[in-house]
Amino acid sequence: MPAAISVLLPVRDAAPYLPECIASLRAQTFEDFEVLAVDDGSTDDSPGLLSAWAREDSRVSVVHQPPRGIVPALEAGRTSARGRYLARMDADDIAEPTRFAEQFMLLEGRPDLAGCGAGVRYFPRAEVRGGGRRYEDWINGMRTPEDVERNLFIECPLAHPTFFLRTAIVAEVGGYVDRGWPEDYDLILRLWRSSARLAAVDRVLLQWRIHRDRASVRHEAYTPEAFRRCKVHYLLETLARGRDGLVVWGAGPIGKAFAREVQVQGGSVRAFVDLDPRKIDQRIHGAPVIHPSGIDEYRDGFSVAAVGQEGARHQICAELESAGWEEVTDFVAVA
Repeated sequence: MPAAISVLLPVRDAAPYLPECIASLRAQTFEDFEVLAVDDGSTDDSPGLLSAWAREDSRVSVVHQPPRGIVPALEAGRTSARGRYLARMDADDIAEPTRFAEQFMLLEGRPDLAGCGAGVRYFPRAEVRGGGRRYEDWINGMRTPEDVERNLFIECPLAHPTFFLRTAIVAEVGGYVDRGWPEDYDLILRLWRSSARLAAVDRVLLQWRIHRDRASVRHEAYTPEAFRRCKVHYLLETLARGRDGLVVWGAGPIGKAFAREVQVQGGSVRAFVDLDPRKIDQRIHGAPVIHPSGIDEYRDGFSVAAVGQEGARHQICAELESAGWEEVTDFVAVA
């Protein structure tokens, strides 16, 4: 009988960290899982560590392939998966012993959910700077489907190595795809586009390692520009579709960069909204800068709160709601 959970574990030159990852999976209190470990052309001791693990544990299967990248590695595992659920794991992270048990319990009790994430804690803590702590706090605040949807265009609202998804639903949206931007964010957005609901276990269940060799630090698919292309693509295809252009709240660097990408992808920017009197009545990328008091003229457009500070985003969203605009239906926050 197939295991309940298929763990997708892509590996590339992770020998210094792999033993801790393996130990954390061995320590899971929920034991009905298979591990699909894909060695993506490692040149260190990773293949040997994986092979030794597979000899000791019949639940572990190892695929060796040339270095093709994370998406082909994930797909090599996913297409072989037999479990009802797909659980992601990275070779440099550490899962808490009850991770699979708690995520399994959540989805078994919530048939309305397509998947879930969990809380994370960056380590080693000495390496966690202010930005990392703020991001950790933000992502750990994503718990309900409503939290996920409201924050979907700020950043990927679930940490990739905590993904725990229904296998069949992931297959329905086409699995992992390489589009030149973050593969995890792309998958979450396609799931959401298909009306899938996502949430998270309200506990830290993964220790998320910080180090210089992480793909999110080195690869061009994880740059701010790549994230922005991804956000704009799905925003224009979904929430802004059928609306008369976008109204960008914030005429600073984030708002300007977002508007520029909208135009590159064939969308239109109707106006910018800003409080700075020096910017009012100027034109940016061909669109006028207006005061918030003039927003009613653009009710047929879709608004985005495009500022970097969380407090400022909340203030803009509150002002839009007080003017009768509905979050997600009429506006979202972006970053």
